[in-house]
Amino acid sequence: MAAPHSPRTDDWWRDAVIYQVYPRSFADGDGDGTGDLAGVRARLPYLAELGVDAVWFTPWYLSPLVDGGYDVADYRTIDPSFGTLDEAEKLISEAAALGIRVIVDIVPNHVSDQHAWFRAALAAGPGSPERARFHFRPGRGENGELPPNTWPSQFSGQTWTRVADGEWYLHLFTPEQPDLNWAHPEVREEHEDILRFWFERGVAGVRIDSAALLAKDPALGDFVEGVDPHPYIDQDELHDIYRSWRAIADEYGGVFVGEVWLPDSERFARYLRPDELHTAFNFNFLACPWDPERLRRTIDDTLAEHAPVGAPATWVLCNHDVTRTATRYGRTDTAFDFATKRFGTPTDLALGTRRARAAALLTLALPGSVYLYQGEELGLPEADIPRDRIQDPMHFRSGGTDPGRDGCRVPLPWSADVPHAGFGATAEPWLPQPEGWARYAVDRQSTDPESMLALYREALLLRRSDEGFGDGPLAWLPAADGVLAFTRTRGPVCVVSLAGEPVALPPHERLLLASGPLTPDGLLPPDTAVWLRV
Repeated sequence: MAAPHSPRTDDWWRDAVIYQVYPRSFADGDGDGTGDLAGVRARLPYLAELGVDAVWFTPWYLSPLVDGGYDVADYRTIDPSFGTLDEAEKLISEAAALGIRVIVDIVPNHVSDQHAWFRAALAAGPGSPERARFHFRPGRGENGELPPNTWPSQFSGQTWTRVADGEWYLHLFTPEQPDLNWAHPEVREEHEDILRFWFERGVAGVRIDSAALLAKDPALGDFVEGVDPHPYIDQDELHDIYRSWRAIADEYGGVFVGEVWLPDSERFARYLRPDELHTAFNFNFLACPWDPERLRRTIDDTLAEHAPVGAPATWVLCNHDVTRTATRYGRTDTAFDFATKRFGTPTDLALGTRRARAAALLTLALPGSVYLYQGEELGLPEADIPRDRIQDPMHFRSGGTDPGRDGCRVPLPWSADVPHAGFGATAEPWLPQPEGWARYAVDRQSTDPESMLALYREALLLRRSDEGFGDGPLAWLPAADGVLAFTRTRGPVCVVSLAGEPVALPPHERLLLASGPLTPDGLLPPDTAVWLRV
């Protein structure tokens, strides 16, 4: 069993490395083809050896799994496919014993259409108190046959669905995910109780899904492109909600990370004021192309927008919604955008992997906290899922043009020479593993000092042991065209080359870590990063 490391105290979240677990695809403990809490518990020593400070779980609650668990039927019950509440409590305790905190995912914008509240709303009929918890409205047109407004969906397709009695209900995502009415006091009270429920079970924090979408314009007026304020994104009423949440978190010493997608940096920073959320995801960095000028500008902008409120930045290369880094960085267009995802986009996987290794050292050297999506430490590429095996609703709601997000959700390979690459003992995994997936297996990479896993393990060990990493100032250094170079207070220098030819390293005392080999004469090759002691 891995030896525990001492858990971070006080403001641990300001410079933590947080590992994202997508439970269906992490490890299958009972052999039914679906990842579960038993599988995670068995692999906790792996996470401790990797060196992460916390684990964030995407939803593990009771759910029909129409949208991968983001359609929640009961926030206080673990879905049977994952295990039980007792197992979740044991997992939280066992992780803590290894120095690893647990962060759970709360989905406050909507619930499942199988949630007791929504079933009661359908049964109660128009004008009932049960329907007031949601957004039910009569339709437009002569016979109410048209949706109440023209709001765009967060997925493709309609945002309103008509029920048998003629009313329509709002769903910014799929019809199986009806939006809650956050102007209703019972909705607020329920979610405050849910937060307490999980904090009392020992979780260290909460990730808030779609955090900028909860409050809606009460008039439900039509959406007009380019006209502010947006009718359902970044409404001012949200801040009162999160101030009340922060008071609860402070009772338990818990932290929040919000999924906040906003182009306006000033409005984004408002969510990070000292009495609201602790941190928010940095999507501009995640979506940024592998380009030196764009990366430097994104890093500068990120640090600048966090500075006025004293919040730490977060850095992430990939998550359960985004094309895998090794694949994306091998494409002609290395940026990420949901609107441009298409089947058959070619990639140079060797190039993408080399860049992903360099990006790992870049990301881990930046000030703030880092989120590491499961499998990134193995260098997993995006998988091509056969069309008849795709499950993601984004694919179906796009009319089949979008491949969806299943390609980054394929079950992990643990052991190279056993069925299903060691994900589970018997049944075929819920998503098919590509041919050759075993070459990325943990056991094979663990014995290879040049593997992606070895790189991440060494980088996380250095980051934890060197006080110069984590939260704190960053200072850019003079560098050749196409090269990013910066230093950290009392810490190392990070140099990342995106130039087209090898470049000289700055004077240094010692090479701490490199994402790839230097040239025979000691130059830094293209798409390579190093940490230096100067």
